[in-house]
Amino acid sequence: MAKVPTKETIKRRTISDMKKLGVHKSQYNRLIDIYSELVHQYLTLNEKFEEGEYEVQVFTAAGGAKKSPIVATLENLRKDILAYSDRLCLNPKSLENVTAEKESKSKLAGVLSRLE
Repeated sequence: MAKVPTKETIKRRTISDMKKLGVHKSQYNRLIDIYSELVHQYLTLNEKFEEGEYEVQVFTAAGGAKKSPIVATLENLRKDILAYSDRLCLNPKSLENVTAEKESKSKLAGVLSRLE
């Protein structure tokens, strides 16, 4: 079983992905922190879910069955991760609606880069 990446690893990868997509700004780092924590929690709980042999139901004291708490938590985390990934433009649908800002070079930088 693969090791769950740390929150910091997830954060670095997220920032790297956002930079490649041209949508990263340092002002988003607080949202990226929350997103990274959610992804870390999801991966950690998913690993426990796998270890529990994917138990999807638990039995109540009354003898009935209900959704396992870990399944409910995973579902909520998935929804939260999706919402944050939309805000951070990390999925194709949200990226369609965004115009990424390109860093514009000054005229001097453009001339100097052609001299190399």
